Amino acid sequence: MSTPSTTTYVLRGVRPYGTDPVDVVLADGVVAAIGAPGTVEVPDGAHEVGGDGSGSDEGLVLLPGLVDLHTHLREPGREDAETVFSGTRAAAAGGFTAVHAMANTTPTQDTAGVVEQVHRLGEQAGWVDVHPVGAVTVGLGGEKLAELGAMADSAARVRVFSDDGKCVHDPVLMRRALEYVKAFDGVVAQHAQEPRLTEGAQMNEGVVSAQIGLTGWPAVAEESIIARDVLLAEHVGSRLHVCHLSTAGSVEIIRWAKGRGIDVTAEVTPHHLVLTDELAREYDPVFKVNPPLRTAKDVEAVREGLADGTIDIVATDHAPHPVEDKDCEWSSAAFGMTGLETALSVVQQTMVDTGRLTWADVARVLSENPARIGRISATQGRPIAVGEPANLTLVDPAATRAVDGAAQVTASANTPFQGMELPGRVVATFLRGRATVLDGAPVDSTSTLEGATR
Repeated sequence: MSTPSTTTYVLRGVRPYGTDPVDVVLADGVVAAIGAPGTVEVPDGAHEVGGDGSGSDEGLVLLPGLVDLHTHLREPGREDAETVFSGTRAAAAGGFTAVHAMANTTPTQDTAGVVEQVHRLGEQAGWVDVHPVGAVTVGLGGEKLAELGAMADSAARVRVFSDDGKCVHDPVLMRRALEYVKAFDGVVAQHAQEPRLTEGAQMNEGVVSAQIGLTGWPAVAEESIIARDVLLAEHVGSRLHVCHLSTAGSVEIIRWAKGRGIDVTAEVTPHHLVLTDELAREYDPVFKVNPPLRTAKDVEAVREGLADGTIDIVATDHAPHPVEDKDCEWSSAAFGMTGLETALSVVQQTMVDTGRLTWADVARVLSENPARIGRISATQGRPIAVGEPANLTLVDPAATRAVDGAAQVTASANTPFQGMELPGRVVATFLRGRATVLDGAPVDSTSTLEGATR
């Protein structure tokens, strides 16, 4: 939404990037003033947030609005699992102000018409900026390039292309896609999964899969595609993004590629930062995901890769499913987990509270870098500074909560963190100065613009 807020907010005693407390004024859609507590002139009638004793003695942390490069909103086609409205409402509740909506909808987001439809639905919903991801191949079929240029030139201005859910496994087609997107500074986001190495695969290939009798999914199926594609990207001089990296070997390949100067970026999901394949022992399909949960060694490697900058961002891979697609036997269950409402808490638990990342680093991996990779950094992932767009997230790092899938804002309940105690709570989210979340709850009364429909 481009319409500025009609409400002025003053954020009292908040800590930008976890630094010293300041007062921040939001007016006319931008950050209007920042100053020491009590020194900023506040317009009459401004709505105050914070400064009421909430949070720890250290106060509430102010971050740039979070940006997700990897969200499944399901609409069009699977509105029983999620809609653009419900999914983006959940994104706002999780502290996000922009999401990239993946292409595996029905119909597939492989034409200008479909990406424009999703973009328009996002504008009408009004919770976050929605940037459709275009399919690389027609119908995700892996045989013919989709209308990449038409999607790039459309009203949705697509810059990220992915067949996520499927791998662009043909090296000739992948090369052509990498060459094509150079014309408009696009990026191909690869779902790294060699299909012939993962036929019938149900979980990570290893000790656990052998013991419980589920078909294993070898790490090399991911690593071989990443190795191929970074070399292809180097050969054609294009940008490559690797989706949901999950193995120690993959981290090493990305580290090598970056050392060689290849223009590659990579993401890790929150669930791969904390959960392991040991959880499959109970055959609970909530833990069935693509790529699969890996070993403790892999978890440690991706944490290290995120801490040292080898892995550029955290992306949720939010994949909602209706109950019937998850409440069934493991082999029949769908792959995927929800993640928008728990992502920031998982990053705090695994990376901030362990001393591996600062809050400034969190802003980098959950806002600044995703915005840069997705080519939306003109408006999202901006510094917290006077005159910048007021896309902001206010977090109480001292709060704790027990995750309840049924109580999530998303339309689906398939969270792998059910019943777990996670730190942190999103207190408020602002989209261009307009509150989409206050006191931890979505602000439904401001969720649409004049003329927009729910």
